[in-house]
Amino acid sequence: MTLTLTVSDDVRALAPGFTHVAIEAHGLVNGPSSDAGSALLDDAARRLAVRLDGRAPHEDPHMAAWRETYTAFGSKPSRTRNSAEALAKRALSETGLPRINLLVDLYNAVSVAHLIPVGGEDADRIEGGMRLVRATGEEDFVTVAGGEETVEHPDAGEVVWCDDTGVTCRRWNWRQGPRTRLTERTTSGIFLLESLAPMPVAEVTAAATELAELLAKFSPGADIAVRAPESSA
Repeated sequence: MTLTLTVSDDVRALAPGFTHVAIEAHGLVNGPSSDAGSALLDDAARRLAVRLDGRAPHEDPHMAAWRETYTAFGSKPSRTRNSAEALAKRALSETGLPRINLLVDLYNAVSVAHLIPVGGEDADRIEGGMRLVRATGEEDFVTVAGGEETVEHPDAGEVVWCDDTGVTCRRWNWRQGPRTRLTERTTSGIFLLESLAPMPVAEVTAAATELAELLAKFSPGADIAVRAPESSA
């Protein structure tokens, strides 16, 4: 199975320096957070601190580019940070990075270490292909608020990932919906690493290779394929 990923012309025009690398994996073994996964998260926080060298995450050129792009489609980046900046901020805080489950911990570690937004979806829960589009505002985004399932709608013009059922992630890579998230029962996943200029394509490719190697290490025998980078440039 090869899950189709498409980027609309409107999004390409908005962010001509956008590149994404996808990893499709089947036969994965997930489970609760482990000592090994926790160690990877701690190491990622150390790598991040070296990378930033005393700067705040939003001062990194790659994070600054994401802030500019969020502003361009009408979001306030200081309130709705891209996923990498939000994780980096937590990594540098006293509370540190959250432990979710093994697969999520693996991709969060790569995201923090490289300052690249990384997302993971349960491929078996995706309906049809995944599309990155600018929303009309009518799409459904099913989420949970106050312990109750609720339906939100993106803002018109907001960049969202969606499938045939509805929005899977709002504001590009800000908030994932619970319908397609990786759980301890997940055996097939699609992992997406997203970058903007000025980050070199070689760096996001290296991050994808690192994640693929981690997936193979923790899920021996899994079928893992790294797709070639797709750029809007």
